[in-house]
Amino acid sequence: MEKLKVAIIGAGQIARTAHIPNYIAFQDEVEIVGISSRNIESAKEVASQFHVDKFYSDHIKMLEELKPDIVSVCTPNKFHCQIVCDALERGSNVLCEKPPAITVEEVEKMHNTAAKYHRLLSFGFHFRHSDDVTFLKKKITGGEFGEIYAGKVKWNRRRGIPGWGSFTDKEIQGGGPLIDIGVHMLDLAMYLMDYPGIDYVSGTAHQKIGKKKGVGLMGDWDPNKFTVEDSFFGFIKFKNGASINLETAFALNMKENETYNVWLFGDKLGARIFPLETYGEDGNRLTNISYPSHETEDLHYKCIANFVNACLGKDTLLVTSEQGVYIQKLICSLYESARLGKPVIMQ
Repeated sequence: MEKLKVAIIGAGQIARTAHIPNYIAFQDEVEIVGISSRNIESAKEVASQFHVDKFYSDHIKMLEELKPDIVSVCTPNKFHCQIVCDALERGSNVLCEKPPAITVEEVEKMHNTAAKYHRLLSFGFHFRHSDDVTFLKKKITGGEFGEIYAGKVKWNRRRGIPGWGSFTDKEIQGGGPLIDIGVHMLDLAMYLMDYPGIDYVSGTAHQKIGKKKGVGLMGDWDPNKFTVEDSFFGFIKFKNGASINLETAFALNMKENETYNVWLFGDKLGARIFPLETYGEDGNRLTNISYPSHETEDLHYKCIANFVNACLGKDTLLVTSEQGVYIQKLICSLYESARLGKPVIMQ
């Protein structure tokens, strides 16, 4: 069987640690043929590190010369839409890092382009690939939770403002912790709840710590160039009556250095995902069940595996472009609510 050709666009940390090594793990099925970055020296360095023959500063030139079957987009958020569409239009299947984009219009364009050219488009929501999430999804789908009517999602850091890249630049990233880390937990909750129709959202964004010089547990940042929120708190009301409370922060005065989780509450069972526990009752007694930990599983590997196998016709995508549109609408509506200072009713 001829190997699928893979091209990587973006030469930063996520490309080096999550995408390239895991494509290499599938060397019998795929071959990385090119690396592209606007910084040609970065592209050259990554190509040398992973023994890739070709590197480029122009992703269009790479796409047209190498004609890859698969493209991984590992760039800052601002560039996702154009690059994804460029690759789809030239016949590549695309795995784009999360979040899908910055605006709803962008992700809708990406989704429609994938449909027009009959290509696969997925996003790097790697937490979905956890065995615990798969197990929990089966229990929920099987009716063991009954009606899920409430939930909580959070990803908070005490002083976890990234000191590298463009994570503190709103123009490049679209926002701070909500669009960068909180989106992971929100995606999990929506996946497990099967994407209920949204009634309205309410959110508040804060810049209380990031604009001041302080302790950095993830490197130093420039307070004068900090243009994103450092914390975000939100509420989501669904048309079926259910609701979700959300909190996410790069910097928050709390005890733990970092904590993330999802809680779901049904009328038969409730659950916390990390580590997985379920809560309910059996006859005359309350039950708390803890499940074996899967902390050592490589979720980035499983994300790449799902995408490669989908491209080979051996699997179906776990994360679809339609789901990416849903999540982007939700994120953008939360930001809009914070901007307006009032709830936003979803259409």
